[in-house]
Amino acid sequence: MTIEHLDRGPLDRHEIAARIAADIPPGAYVNLGIGQPTLVADHLDPGRGVILHTENGMLGMGRAATGDEIDPDLINAGKIPVTETPGTAYFTTPTPSP
Repeated sequence: MTIEHLDRGPLDRHEIAARIAADIPPGAYVNLGIGQPTLVADHLDPGRGVILHTENGMLGMGRAATGDEIDPDLINAGKIPVTETPGTAYFTTPTPSP
């Protein structure tokens, strides 16, 4: 379905991310890619129980970090500082033996 906004132009990035966040079912596990998808986390209601996974190995990613929340070791796949949700887990990909 195409939605036209004749009175204002196309949706901006945050409006698109908010619409995507609203479409994610409660309790879903979602892998977010790099770029536009990283904004989706900022528009999720924490009470919906959606668990986010980043491609760099973080399960339980929260919204983008701001101010004193910024920890340079907590980033999403796009290298944006993020927050953790309760119960966050981390995974690593083993390096193959030579």
